[in-house]
Amino acid sequence: MAISKNQIKYIHSLQLKKNRNADNVFLAEGPKLVGELLGHLPCRLLVATAEWLSTHPAPPADDMAIVSEEELARASLQKTPQQVLAVFQQPHNEWDASCLSRSLCLALDGVQDPGNLGTIIRLADWFGIEHIFCSMDTADAYNPKVVQATMGSILRVNLHYTSIPDLIRRLDGAPIYGTFLEGDNIYSSPLSSNGLIIMGNEGNGISREVENLVTHKLHIPNYPANRPTSESLNVAVATAIVCAEFRRQAAMP
Repeated sequence: MAISKNQIKYIHSLQLKKNRNADNVFLAEGPKLVGELLGHLPCRLLVATAEWLSTHPAPPADDMAIVSEEELARASLQKTPQQVLAVFQQPHNEWDASCLSRSLCLALDGVQDPGNLGTIIRLADWFGIEHIFCSMDTADAYNPKVVQATMGSILRVNLHYTSIPDLIRRLDGAPIYGTFLEGDNIYSSPLSSNGLIIMGNEGNGISREVENLVTHKLHIPNYPANRPTSESLNVAVATAIVCAEFRRQAAMP
C-alpha cells in the first residue's frame, strides 16, 4: 500500500505535543530504533522501503505503507531518513512510592533541551534506573528529538510527569539528593542505593522550592580545585557522573 498525503500530513503533525497527546502516540525513525520498539509497543503506522521489508517480512503494525526513498524523505522529519519510520502508542507507565525506598530513581526539575532529556533517559537505562520523574515544565519525552536521542531506551525507562515538590512530600524517609555548585563533594559523601536524585534546569539549576526539600546536597568538584573553569557542567554530563558514582559506591564491598 502506498503512502497517502493525509498520512504524510499526520506524521508531520506529530512534531507538536498536542497532536501526539491527542492520539497518545509518538514517532520513531530509523532501523535500529524502530527495530527496538517493534513488538514491544503497539505500532499504529509503519512506513518502510521495500529493502527494509525484505528483512522484516511481517512487522506487527495496524497500518503499513511501502515507499520509495523519495517518498520516505517527504514523510520523515529527519534530514537523512533511513529505510523506516513508525508511529507507536505511548506506554502507560505506573509507579508507587515504594520504588524509591527499594531503588534509585531520577527526577528532572525543568530540563528543557530535548537532546539532554533523551541522553538522560539513555543514561538511566545504562545505569539500571527504571523510573524518571519529570516536572511539568520538563521537555516532552515523546518529542521526536528526545525519542531519537534515547536510542530505544525509552522502552525500558518509565517516565512520569508530576509535581516534583508534591512527589517528594509523598515520600516516607527516602533520601533526596540534588546537585549544586555548593554542596558536599560527591566522591567523599556516602551515597545510598535507593532514593531520588534531582537534576535541575540547564540555566537555573534546581528550583528554590525543590531545593528546600533536598536532604543531601552534592557537588561535582572540578580538577584541580583552584583552576579557573566553566561555570557548570551540562546537565546530561552531570547526570552521567552522578549516576556512575552512585553505582560505583553500591558495587563496593
